[in-house]
Amino acid sequence: MSAYANQVKEYVQRYQIEMDANGMLDPHAVAEWAYRNGLHKPNRRTVIDAIAADIAQVFREEYRTDKSGQRYRAMHAVRSRTGNRTMSLWADMDDERAPRDHFVRSFAQRRQQIVGDCFQLMTDVDVYNSKCPAQQPIQIVLDFTNDIEELRLPLNGRKAA
Repeated sequence: MSAYANQVKEYVQRYQIEMDANGMLDPHAVAEWAYRNGLHKPNRRTVIDAIAADIAQVFREEYRTDKSGQRYRAMHAVRSRTGNRTMSLWADMDDERAPRDHFVRSFAQRRQQIVGDCFQLMTDVDVYNSKCPAQQPIQIVLDFTNDIEELRLPLNGRKAA
């Protein structure tokens, strides 16, 4: 773990004690508290990273609708490492200059991220269940076939939620 991560963990622990957080943490509230108390002083790199994160979020949230009425995410990222730095390059699906290989890699990376998320979810559920043996175990189904099929149905053919 990095020195920075250790610093953050230390002031999060201090926040929990001083603010009586009751086990629930709002990162924005912790950040505001840490900043106000001089525990976190952003430098130029931190500010640039925050702005870049905002830009990436805007890209992530850009959806469009195609001629057949399908809503799609327009901007897609490919993550790559250069030395010890990870960067993301984004491309617009509607930009003919963007190479097909970019989208192949982006879709593969997103799929792998979903697999990793599902694996971590299953691990978290297993650990929670082992820590709470007196309670009924939480069951998680990771087969999304029916969920996807239901979402693909025309809106008027879907079951009411």
